[in-house]
Amino acid sequence: MITRLILVFVALLPLTGCDQVNQKLGLEDPAKKEARLEAEAKAVGSACRHSGRAIEDCYSIYGWLPKAGVYAGWREMDEYMRANQIETITPQLPPAEPPGTKKKKPAVAPEASSASPPVKEETAAKAPGKSAEKP
Repeated sequence: MITRLILVFVALLPLTGCDQVNQKLGLEDPAKKEARLEAEAKAVGSACRHSGRAIEDCYSIYGWLPKAGVYAGWREMDEYMRANQIETITPQLPPAEPPGTKKKKPAVAPEASSASPPVKEETAAKAPGKSAEKP
């Protein structure tokens, strides 16, 4: 009887850490994820309004966020800015890229990929027997 109780206890012990396991695996509760995205959308919407971006631009730039949250944040910031006569701020950085888009890698020039380092003209001119002209 006691061995069965211990066996059941040992079997149920790993289940007590499911939240920690899910967090480590990157799994998230849908309700918590929705609340987090809604809060982010309101923050993005208010930041877009403060920077003078149109609501349509915010929708297109931040397409993965819920539009209702973006609009709510944009509208709240608009009301606040009108009430307090706050001017818009010009954005200094380009808009963020949506997740899942790959950044383009700069193309490597064929000359830069050669094994020998490039020779400077000054050192080539000083070296005896070598011409300073590049081929």
